[in-house]
Amino acid sequence: MTITVHHLNQSRSQRILWLLEELGQPYEIVRYQRDPKTLLAPPALKHIHPLGKSPVVVVDGEVLAESGAIIETLVERFGARQLSPAPGTADFARYRYWLHYAEGSAMPPLLLKLVFDRVASAPMPFLAKPIARAIAAKVMSSFVGPQITLHLAYMESELKQRDWFAGDAFSAADVQLSYPLEAAQERAGLNGNDHPHLVAWLTRIRARPAYQRALAREAA
Repeated sequence: MTITVHHLNQSRSQRILWLLEELGQPYEIVRYQRDPKTLLAPPALKHIHPLGKSPVVVVDGEVLAESGAIIETLVERFGARQLSPAPGTADFARYRYWLHYAEGSAMPPLLLKLVFDRVASAPMPFLAKPIARAIAAKVMSSFVGPQITLHLAYMESELKQRDWFAGDAFSAADVQLSYPLEAAQERAGLNGNDHPHLVAWLTRIRARPAYQRALAREAA
């Protein structure tokens, strides 16, 4: 069995490294660097998958893309018992929901915040600056900001009831949610005063040996 992770720096593929460490599966890393100006992935990634985005994982020649699909496939093949609840249970229903919520609901407002923050700070003609900044500020205050607040409050309320998103045990759903929640802590207001349970969850995942090993592999 050969597993290759096509890994882009500062991207969703970090959680795939973490997942593979949790599963105890050996893997190789092919590294790519974002363009420092555009922050886009290099064209070389399109040789692996037509969209040229990361993560992309190749398992014995089979190309897997999309974080949720990659995680589901790897867990089913290598660790269904250790990283997902038993099918047919209430925990499994929560597991599947959170696995897809991470990208389908949590990430869009965070991505919009990144886009409009860049619009507000981008170089442009003098007369256009106040207009662009006013538009960005209006979108942030009327839509993006309230959506982020709503989603963080929702996830905080869920973790008041249990330590992990799918139930009492850590699962791959927690791996999937790591990217939006770490992004939210870095740039979207997730903090210990308003979201103590989310911050405690972030502390727990960062303390996991597999999480630490993944960071070390990325930095190597």
